[in-house]
Amino acid sequence: MNNKSIWITGASSGIGKALALKFAKEGWRVAISARRDNLLNEISQSNENIIPFPLDVTDSEKCKSVFENIKKKIGEIDISVFCTGIHDPKSEKSLNLEKVKKIMEVNFFGTVNSINSVYDYYKIRKSGHISIVSSVAGYRGLPAAGAYCASKSALSSFAESLYFDLKRFNVRVSLVSPGFIKTPMTDKNDFPMPMIKSPEFAANQMFKGLTKNKGFEIHFPKSFTSIMKILKVMPNGLYFKIIEKGMKKIVD
Repeated sequence: MNNKSIWITGASSGIGKALALKFAKEGWRVAISARRDNLLNEISQSNENIIPFPLDVTDSEKCKSVFENIKKKIGEIDISVFCTGIHDPKSEKSLNLEKVKKIMEVNFFGTVNSINSVYDYYKIRKSGHISIVSSVAGYRGLPAAGAYCASKSALSSFAESLYFDLKRFNVRVSLVSPGFIKTPMTDKNDFPMPMIKSPEFAANQMFKGLTKNKGFEIHFPKSFTSIMKILKVMPNGLYFKIIEKGMKKIVD
């Protein structure tokens, strides 16, 4: 084990779980958080470097108290990765106000609650790293994903603003923008997902981006995210035509 430590939220499954296992394998002390404490306990039992700290990120005060507990048990936290996210593609095919509010509450405000719990710590420490897991879905509005795209777009913009705020204090802020990754969340999608990758692939890419590179955005797989970046800057009329054509192919 080295002397480095990381806190990962949304770590009970998917990308968060794979990332926790990757960092633990590399000798880091890993604090993991999520609502499902039974799954956290299962993960921690598989590796002595992983310690569970159950948390519902929508509770801002709980975020603060859990982080204080993490510091007491583990010590200094070098990187905080906020990976919590939900999506309900079935409900997004029509406007469901309660679902929209829930997705924003968890994906955006839950992440902001988590950031708020570590903000002063890193600012005073004048070192450290906050990483926000967004998605290429935050680049542009996609069909049947209005709330999800909006929540990820909000996170991406928030991360950019936070970058300026914390750079003055020698604190790194990074943004993670994955393409399609096979997780319990994407398993709900009922359409073909191009260039989909495993959670382990995502974890390896994130580990390199978080520990070896210094750039702001960590995005993968490059073959897919490069296409999405082109769509991001494309004029609206052309973008809409391309996406509508793609939708017809899926429906047909």
